[in-house]
Amino acid sequence: MPRIAALVLAALVAALLVAQAAAKEAAPAAADPVLEKRVMELAEELRCLVCQNQTLAESNAPLAEDLRNQLRERMREGKSDKEVVDFLVERYGDFVLYRPPLKATTVLLWFGPLLLLAVGFAVLFRRVRRKRAAVSTEVSDADRRRAAELLAGSEPR
Repeated sequence: MPRIAALVLAALVAALLVAQAAAKEAAPAAADPVLEKRVMELAEELRCLVCQNQTLAESNAPLAEDLRNQLRERMREGKSDKEVVDFLVERYGDFVLYRPPLKATTVLLWFGPLLLLAVGFAVLFRRVRRKRAAVSTEVSDADRRRAAELLAGSEPR
């Protein structure tokens, strides 16, 4: 029994060490809560460049942390939200925006899904129409007699 207790104790200590090693220090919040709120609101509107469909506010990627720190620095310097966003767009392109503007380079991004949907419906419509045309062919009386004779098991004439 003492051996089992020692094993359980060793397992608990190991689990605590692993949990402590995996724990990460919380991201430092700005000394100014108003500034931190502004940073997080703007980070909700910006896309993490390395994550799949996450905002800068949601992402824990190192690049997202760096970008949030850049937001903080620029805001501390007195830059407006528009100036900060313009800086990031200049540096990373429209991809950094969660809602990119409608312009020549983003038309496919905005209307691509609708175009694919329309093409899908057109293909579906053509296939259904072709099947209906193939099914609606008339069967002659001679073909019907021959089919009936074959089903009855007699030789066709």
